Amino acid sequence: MAALSEFFSHLYTMTMVFFTLVLLEVAILIRSITGGVCNSEKRLITTSQYLKLIEEKNPTIRYSRRPTSRVDQSNECAVCLSELEEGEKVRRLKCKHIFHKDCLDRWLQQYLATCPLCRTKVLPDEIVANYHRLQNQIEYDGSDEEMIFLLSALHGNSLHRLF
Repeated sequence: MAALSEFFSHLYTMTMVFFTLVLLEVAILIRSITGGVCNSEKRLITTSQYLKLIEEKNPTIRYSRRPTSRVDQSNECAVCLSELEEGEKVRRLKCKHIFHKDCLDRWLQQYLATCPLCRTKVLPDEIVANYHRLQNQIEYDGSDEEMIFLLSALHGNSLHRLF
């Protein structure tokens, strides 16, 4: 009798998982259809497009130590706090601050697109908003681990017995 009860419990859980998957697929389909129609003027920007825009506005250069008359000129990247070395790839922003290319690119992807030191805008607000809108969308990428995590969050810990 206990085995039959456990079987029906598993059957119920699997049925709930199946219907949840169907519901998620329908929600994603509806969102993709309505999102494409309603937000056609709000074009989302991918990471590669975003980085390309950063490169266009602030091209990568090789760092070279030149004696300058400016006393406030720093020889370190304010993001990682490492000293800039001769020949490294850097970006010099319009505000004249210099950072390692990779450090600044990560900063600009994670935060608002502003200089880490003086907060001067690197990209227009609309471009940054479109990029972050895409990054904040929840999309299922097809991985089993993500689905198990999602379903366990929806159904509590009842799924761990199945796997």
